[in-house]
Amino acid sequence: MPSSQPQRETAPQHETVKVDLGGRSVTVPKGGLYDRYRMDTDLDAIARDPRVSGVDFFRKLPKTKVDSPIGETLTPNFYYRISTARLTMLAPTRAIRSRLPRELAPLEVAPGLGLVSAMFFRYDVCDIDFYTEAAVGIAVKPARHGRLGFFDLVSALKNEHLDSYVLSLPVSTEIAQVRGHDGYGFPKWVTGLDVDIDAHRTTARVANDAGGVDLALSAPTPAQNSFPSGKRVSSLTSYTAIDGAWHSTLSQTNVLSAGTALLPRDLQLTVGQGRMADDLRSLKPMRTIQFDVMTEGQLALHMPVPTSVRTR
Repeated sequence: MPSSQPQRETAPQHETVKVDLGGRSVTVPKGGLYDRYRMDTDLDAIARDPRVSGVDFFRKLPKTKVDSPIGETLTPNFYYRISTARLTMLAPTRAIRSRLPRELAPLEVAPGLGLVSAMFFRYDVCDIDFYTEAAVGIAVKPARHGRLGFFDLVSALKNEHLDSYVLSLPVSTEIAQVRGHDGYGFPKWVTGLDVDIDAHRTTARVANDAGGVDLALSAPTPAQNSFPSGKRVSSLTSYTAIDGAWHSTLSQTNVLSAGTALLPRDLQLTVGQGRMADDLRSLKPMRTIQFDVMTEGQLALHMPVPTSVRTR
């Protein structure tokens, strides 16, 4: 029986062109979305892509032109079909604090216990073309004033809203690295990075500098629930310091198919040798309490904006 899964891009296009990003020359696929549209992508053309369920979510998010460290650009960056996996783990607050800037505080589930995560992303159709990504992050209290941590914790565990500080964020393409590092202030580098997520299994492998395993994941995909577009929209706020000033980056996810496994058992996380592995080990994770997989979703990633953080 033919598979009902949409056709996926499994290899980079061979022909490339050079584009300028804030004085940096980067390579992108010739004839790809970035080459053709420079972030001002034709939504009608995207709607005709068989891999994309629809574009209504994006029609309600008009883009604006802004100046940035990577030059003039349009924001948000649109991701028309994505899949993601996130392992949420308990870790000692003491270990977490040793890796956080002093202005940020860990979100605690109990005295002395915080939350850390390993995440994997596959962006099949995107304004800056196909790429994959992985992350080691820490759940933090919102930098805004006056919110109760308990409600932030409940919201975070329900995947409604999460505030985070990222330690590692490797990607598979040059344009994603330059935009993420120079434009957003994220700790990004380019490496071999495979992510494959479908309704049956979730696998990922991040390579280290020697080609070995930095971080790898293999697990059954939790049972998926489908949602109409716009019904379940979650958000993530990430904090970064750009030129010594704190900024916040908002991403909004339109969840179309997702599922969660609590206290997952049939999960294999390989912590090898490399930058991600070192970051994860430094947090001393104790137990995986939640495994979230989204086999289909969409994303709007906004450019960072200056934000105030509480002096601690």
